[in-house]
Amino acid sequence: MKKTLYKSLLPYLMIAVALISGCVKEEEPIIPEVIPEATEVNSFIWNGLSDYYLWNSQVAGLTNSKYAKKDSLNAFLNTYTDPQKLFTSLLYKYKEVDKWSFLVDDSKEIDDWISGISETAGYYIYPVGYGTSKNVLGLVLYVYKGSPADKAGIRRGDIIVKVNDQQITESNYGTLLYNTLVSKLSFANIIDYTIVPNNRTVNVTAIEMQENPINKDTIFIFNNQKIGYLVYNGFNSDFDIQLNDVFKKFKVANIDRLILDLRYNGGGSVQSSIYLASMIYGTDATKVYAKAKYNSGLQSYFVSEYGLASLNDNFTTFIDKTDKNPVTTINTLNLNKIHIIVSDNTASASEMLINGLRPYMNVTVVGINTNGKYTGSTTVRDWNERGTVNPNHKWAMQPIVVKYANSRDESDYVNGLTPNIISEEDFANLLPFGDPNETLLSLVLSDIKGIPVTGMVLKSAKMGLRKVSDSRDFKPFANEMYINPDKFQNLKKQ
Repeated sequence: MKKTLYKSLLPYLMIAVALISGCVKEEEPIIPEVIPEATEVNSFIWNGLSDYYLWNSQVAGLTNSKYAKKDSLNAFLNTYTDPQKLFTSLLYKYKEVDKWSFLVDDSKEIDDWISGISETAGYYIYPVGYGTSKNVLGLVLYVYKGSPADKAGIRRGDIIVKVNDQQITESNYGTLLYNTLVSKLSFANIIDYTIVPNNRTVNVTAIEMQENPINKDTIFIFNNQKIGYLVYNGFNSDFDIQLNDVFKKFKVANIDRLILDLRYNGGGSVQSSIYLASMIYGTDATKVYAKAKYNSGLQSYFVSEYGLASLNDNFTTFIDKTDKNPVTTINTLNLNKIHIIVSDNTASASEMLINGLRPYMNVTVVGINTNGKYTGSTTVRDWNERGTVNPNHKWAMQPIVVKYANSRDESDYVNGLTPNIISEEDFANLLPFGDPNETLLSLVLSDIKGIPVTGMVLKSAKMGLRKVSDSRDFKPFANEMYINPDKFQNLKKQ
């Protein structure tokens, strides 16, 4: 009986003991977990994308409200030891929608890219497969002026079949054509639709050099008209004055028509695109060339601080002063029509030019659909509140920050701009730039003469040549369009 009573009272006795002991002894204090500060690089990446990235509102890692608390943000950033993985995790549909934003551990890479500086032998090669074999041809599409390739006598249309006595194949073409600094090149000819190696060999050594994007400019007479022809391969601001000089030559010659060849132009400076548009069409600074759209935060900032017009880029009368050049008056042709040659390598600032000119003049485009990039980036460094760069690291990024439309609000050409006259380039018959028989130029000249243009049977198609890749796939940061970073750096100073 006593034992049963004890068992029934036991739980109450234990509670009483616990209450008594609780009055005597205080509980141990809970020590909060200390969250280490995130690295400067990780913090820079998150803050930069949060502030400037075009699609910041569509990335969970940038919009999570708990990251407004410093400890929560540090805890999140500390889960990444590799800054590159953090960066790509914060991009919107990486490689699907955003195929262009990038991060580097040394900002000099971006500086060199913007200046057109690289270690190169100085040629732009298009790799194609042929027949049933795995062999690849390296077709030389163009050569940089003054480059080792130029000095060695390599020309557009040359066909490379071996590098350092190794046959180029689908498995080694990336290494042999794009990552070999000292090369012995062996060539071939096309005879009766057959690849026939010849005895020609050339030795070239890659050097660090700056590509001049003005590959060719000339004036010729056709159909009793003076035709200006310009091959322009990149919107590089270092050559804005030289480009303006070309247009001075066209203007003095009083050309009747302009043919602009952008088939290998992957883009570059937005400002250079504005200058070129003004050289072609006119310098009325009241007319809108392009309209910019940023993320909601930046959009609101620019409108509230500078007005709605600050989102517009207008045609312009002058090339702005730089460290190298004074303010320069633009030489404009005031044209009302133009022919532009394009390809699927024609991207970003090139497409911006075509789209921006269309509301104002007759733009006849010849080639195949362009690349389809209507967004632009800018260089973001680890700026402090005074606008100076953090000296503790060299990391920098080039995120997409803006999308562009023309004055009619036409944009979002994800599948590229469709030409008026559609034709591939004949890679089995690459004639010199300016040759009237060259595939795409001949179509332009036929159109100028008023001859109906019909589909052409290309030699490359008959031979079964097929695209393996493109040299721009091995060229860092190809098909980019960028804005002067000063526009964004100054935001930190407000």
